[in-house]
Amino acid sequence: MGRQITGVILAGGRSTRMGQDKGLVEIDGQPLFAYIGRKLELQVKTVLVSCNRHQDRYAARYPTISDVIPDFAGPLSGMLAGLIASETEWVVFVPCDAPAFPEHLVARLWEGKGLSLAAYAEDANRAHPALCLLHKSLIPVLEDYLTRGERKVMLFFKHCHAQPVRFDKEEYFSNLNTPDEVAAWQNSMRTTP
Repeated sequence: MGRQITGVILAGGRSTRMGQDKGLVEIDGQPLFAYIGRKLELQVKTVLVSCNRHQDRYAARYPTISDVIPDFAGPLSGMLAGLIASETEWVVFVPCDAPAFPEHLVARLWEGKGLSLAAYAEDANRAHPALCLLHKSLIPVLEDYLTRGERKVMLFFKHCHAQPVRFDKEEYFSNLNTPDEVAAWQNSMRTTP
């Protein structure tokens, strides 16, 4: 199943709260995107990075793609770029600030999608739409949605009947948005047996 899927790390945001390009923040002696990529490699055929700056630094590890729509148009723009670039029919997306994402993410999304062309992660409290599985046939629908100026991921997912897939641990989806959150996450990793 993983052999049929491309993995895309979403690293194209502004990272204003982090104060620097979030995907390049160091954790455990490596950039955040590389940490995520190593986990993702075990679940997919190929890994790409969707980024809008510092492409040379990302490209040292993985092939890069840029948003089709300029000016940091949000995660859906990175998803569209990933779908267009993918050589596989299915693409899974993981944001560059979610290093705790589960090692069974792709398998669970695959199982949970049913007959839908899209599936996204959720826990008991909320949806995590940036962790999702999409089929390439959604390209024209997503292009149309973005061309109309729409940016809300959950609204798009509702439009294409995406399936929510429940995961049992909220900590899978912890986002690292600030330097303090990065430090706290690294400390918790050191103290976890």
